[in-house]
Amino acid sequence: MKVQNITNIDKFFTVIDECAGKVELVTGEGDRLNLKSKLSQYVSMANIFSNGEIPELEIIAYEKEDIDRLVKFMVDGE
Repeated sequence: MKVQNITNIDKFFTVIDECAGKVELVTGEGDRLNLKSKLSQYVSMANIFSNGEIPELEIIAYEKEDIDRLVKFMVDGE
């Protein structure tokens, strides 16, 4: 799924941490980084973070409840 215009990065990672299953970031090169790993979070955000906003990410969640949680965050910001 594509995630766009994330302005609350702390809340985004809180939502990721609450996910039960694996959540991955797909890089531009097609690599997949485990976003539940703090090291991967820091490395991935250092590479794509600019001006306090993340314009677009492609992430993969494997559990339905995690997908629902991420969609709720994108729609409600919560």
